Amino acid sequence: MKKNYLSTSARFLGAVGVLAAFAGLVSAQQYPTRPVRLIVPFAPGGIFDFIGRLVSPKLSEGLGQTVVVDNRAGGGGVIAMQLTANATPDGYTVLLADPSLVINLHLQANAPYALKDLAPVTGLTTASLVLAVNAKVPAKTVKELIELSAKTSLNYGSAGVGSTPHMAGELFKFRTKAEITHVPFKGVGPAVTAVVANQVQMVFGSLAGTDGFIKDGRLRGLATTGEKRAKAMPDLPTLAEAGVPGAETAVWGAILVPAATPKPIINRLHAEFRKALADPEVRASLDKAAIEPLGTSPEEAAAFISKEYEKWGRVIKAAGIKPE
Repeated sequence: MKKNYLSTSARFLGAVGVLAAFAGLVSAQQYPTRPVRLIVPFAPGGIFDFIGRLVSPKLSEGLGQTVVVDNRAGGGGVIAMQLTANATPDGYTVLLADPSLVINLHLQANAPYALKDLAPVTGLTTASLVLAVNAKVPAKTVKELIELSAKTSLNYGSAGVGSTPHMAGELFKFRTKAEITHVPFKGVGPAVTAVVANQVQMVFGSLAGTDGFIKDGRLRGLATTGEKRAKAMPDLPTLAEAGVPGAETAVWGAILVPAATPKPIINRLHAEFRKALADPEVRASLDKAAIEPLGTSPEEAAAFISKEYEKWGRVIKAAGIKPE
């Protein structure tokens, strides 16, 4: 009797599992049936808000449902990432993450999310930074800047502790042993303004945010931080070309969803984001902002994010930045 009971129970549980899987498949096939929320970890007006609002209308067309941009600023992105990690894994909560996704995990002793809580959909965009100095700084090349740092005090501005420009500066120090001091500001815009005013001498700034100052001669661009030359500043060498290999830094954007989101929904979202990136209007707007579209597969995005996590962990440890 006991054997029959266990056998019957196993068959029942198996049937329940099949029914649950079937229900999940049907739900994924019907997806979406209501508006989708695209969470941006920063306030309106920033680069990732721009990207989110640029692609959301195209996503709405492709999905047949409204895609609403939901700005959840705070905690250097932590609030948005925790919100997504804890959301129902049904495809209706989607996160547009930046490098703070992985950097925060090294800077916060008790971060309220982990990478395993989120599933990558696609690597969406990437952009280089530019190493720029005040025009009065005598260094004309990266090599001269490194040499100058050993002779005089040099400060670099950033968008704040843990920001990508800050990490770019720490990675540069790690690779070159340059003697430069970090000065955090409330945003990369104020940091660039401080360099223009010669309050600090250098910055790893956005291409779009420094281009005008470089063209009018108030800043001097020395190199860009990507793996290849930036289309917006093709005359500037990469850091590797300037003699600093291994200092590549990208301001990347990636799309993630809660970890248990069904694979068919992830695949649907991936396809729609790729279509949005292929739109000529979207590409033209990204190009104008010196941002490159990606559209990588979920597997490629996962591998890249894992690599970024390891890289910034090493840099943060070498810089002696302690988790708070």
